Amino acid sequence: MAILRSIATVGGFTGVSRILGLVRDILIAQAVGSGVVADAFLVAFRLPNMFRRIFAEGAFNAAFVPLFAGRLEREGKGAAKLFAEQSLSILVFTLVPLLAVTMAAMPWVMLVLAPGFEAGSDKFQLAVELAQITFPYLLFMALAALLSGILNSLYRFAAAAAAPILLNIFFIFSLLLVLPLTGNPGQVMAWSVAAAGIAQFGLLVVAVKRAGLKLRLPRPRLTPGVRRLLALMAPGVVSAGALQINLVVGTIIASQQEGAVSYLYYADRIYQLPLGLIGIAFGVVLLPDLARKLRGGLEEEAQTSMNRGLEMALLLTVPSAVALAIIPEPIIITLFERGALTREGSEAIAMALMAFAGGLPAFVLVKVLQPAFFAREDTKTPLHFALWSVGANIALSLLLFPFLQHVGIALATTLAAWLNAGLLALSLCRREHHQLDARFKGRLPRIILASVLMGVIIWALGGWIAPWFDGAIHTKIAGLIILVGAGLGGFAAFAVLFGAARISEFKVLLRRPKPGGEGKTP
Repeated sequence: MAILRSIATVGGFTGVSRILGLVRDILIAQAVGSGVVADAFLVAFRLPNMFRRIFAEGAFNAAFVPLFAGRLEREGKGAAKLFAEQSLSILVFTLVPLLAVTMAAMPWVMLVLAPGFEAGSDKFQLAVELAQITFPYLLFMALAALLSGILNSLYRFAAAAAAPILLNIFFIFSLLLVLPLTGNPGQVMAWSVAAAGIAQFGLLVVAVKRAGLKLRLPRPRLTPGVRRLLALMAPGVVSAGALQINLVVGTIIASQQEGAVSYLYYADRIYQLPLGLIGIAFGVVLLPDLARKLRGGLEEEAQTSMNRGLEMALLLTVPSAVALAIIPEPIIITLFERGALTREGSEAIAMALMAFAGGLPAFVLVKVLQPAFFAREDTKTPLHFALWSVGANIALSLLLFPFLQHVGIALATTLAAWLNAGLLALSLCRREHHQLDARFKGRLPRIILASVLMGVIIWALGGWIAPWFDGAIHTKIAGLIILVGAGLGGFAAFAVLFGAARISEFKVLLRRPKPGGEGKTP
């Protein structure tokens, strides 16, 4: 149960971050709706946010953690610290000039990122300005990724999981207190991103020092360890960032439809809540756990960790996907429909959310399956599958957009994610790196049955209380609470009744995260 406690720690802090993120997005929707400023800011934020996810949750993490954890396991903390310092130096001296060039070339970058924004228009110029303000966030997120990798390899998950909370706190503070004084929502939000990046980096510097590793910044050198890191990172940029690349492709195509960028963003934020709670938590915890177990020759224990990870991931994502597909409108109407966002916009967002919901288990499975490759220092195989996924996403988006508009883009992203997850699972089985055990095979159909029955309950209940979502905000909130409560309670009851889960497993996941000192080997 130790690995579940670690997952609960990461998922708990990530959940707080995502809930605050919802508050942030409610405030954004209230302030700018789905108009010109919203589209300009969301495109501007998409670029550094994409790199943040690729670095913090993808390529750098996938390459750095197995190498750092391997040194930690075989050679001790001193050798691991030296490798971390060498990696830090390469990051700083590479990214600083790259960021400077990119910011200077932002008008041309924006032509690629949002071709639907007419060059020279107010929307285009605003997007360029906001992107130049937000882009330095990437530097601090890359450095934060390295520090997070160190902490995770030491089984200290709390600080790294808590750091993203600062971004949402800065946003909420700015939108509530600064925006009324300035009246420039785009600039206020962009500067919030830049300031939050500095704060997150500072928090992790303190956490690493408390873990006993005070890093210095040596002269950059291409040591054998750094060369290996860069070699692993190159394919990992695409493989671990496939979902983000797919979302950017969707942004490019969606810029052809007025408001579509905003529709996809708000829908993305909803399904990112369970994805963050589950997928990111599993990926963060499993990678160092598998890497250290495989380096220690504990193949059977590594297999057990993978099976429990897959089992718990599906236990949490299948019912979430069913719920998001059945009640998307009540969710969107309650959370976002106020201020500048109308019912027409809510319905458009809900349709996109329904399409994204079908891919939620696949998005999480990719996060669980990729560490099995990365822990073996194999980033090329996931790269090949990610390229297939990206290609499929582009082709399907272009094919479906003329018929389904922004919903076609969401559906294409979902189908591409299932392709990626299927290829990863098939490859692991063929190489005999993973075999599903009897417990997983017995529980999966029970998880599906419990999820279907839960879906029937919330579908029937949703039809009965549908008029509530045309009323005042307090009736909308009450209706959503009833639906969510019925879904959670119904699924938990069915899961325990049919043997899809034990009560003790739910208790572990609901346990309050420890503020520190969770660094025991799972």
